[in-house]
Amino acid sequence: MTNPKIPLAGVIGSPVAHSRSPRLHGHWLRKYGIAGHYIPMDIASDDLEDALRMLPKLGFVGVNITIPHKERVMEIADLISDRATLIGAANTLIFRKDGLIHADNTDGYGFIENLRQNVPQWKASSGPATVLGAGGAARAVIASLLDVGVPEIRLTNRTRLRADKLRADFGNRVHVYDWVQAGNLFEDAVTVVNTTSLGMTGKQELRVPLDGLRKGTVVNDLVYTPLNTKLLRTAAEQGCTTVDGLGMLLHQAVPGFERWFEERPTVDEATRAAVLR
Repeated sequence: MTNPKIPLAGVIGSPVAHSRSPRLHGHWLRKYGIAGHYIPMDIASDDLEDALRMLPKLGFVGVNITIPHKERVMEIADLISDRATLIGAANTLIFRKDGLIHADNTDGYGFIENLRQNVPQWKASSGPATVLGAGGAARAVIASLLDVGVPEIRLTNRTRLRADKLRADFGNRVHVYDWVQAGNLFEDAVTVVNTTSLGMTGKQELRVPLDGLRKGTVVNDLVYTPLNTKLLRTAAEQGCTTVDGLGMLLHQAVPGFERWFEERPTVDEATRAAVLR
């Protein structure tokens, strides 16, 4: 009788030591009694393709990809999902048994599932969404909001050119506004999402007038260090429904874990506690 191979997975970035993904996947591996391992791997851009081609031979079934490799892996992968193509980046790779590398992007899925879990009454189609920022996270957020039926997205970014590029890519339901107008975009928004790093520990604060936020608006900050950002504190004081950014990290990991380890994990309070510990 041959011994079954122990499935391996991990996260690749540079730097990567700060990643919470090993805690998350480690928690699920223990919870479901799976004999597998998930490790962080700091791999430089010049070595990325060689590493990805070698990992399946070492027993890896897939990996997560983080900064700065999310766009680069699109050039390396053999197969790319429609949503990764639309977003222009991949965060999840599956090493198939036929030797091909399949690239996917689960960030948008994680974003939507986080909203649905924390605000079950949220209806995407009930009104406009305001999105702050035009980077990679914004692309995933916009793609998923359009997919679930948001009628209009009001997009603003400190560099307008990047926002204009997103409008060109995603079409006429996206409307671009100058950053100085950001405070005016909240008043009748059903959903507000901060996809920038503003407000993150070690970064500048989000200096946008927030007095336009109204009671009942769903406000989601993708920043999760700190967990309760100034944006979320102010929004809560004004009667908004707030959603922190940790849930997106947890939910985006679900499809990859299921593909690699053949078990669909649940995101619950124990999962959050394991990652925050």
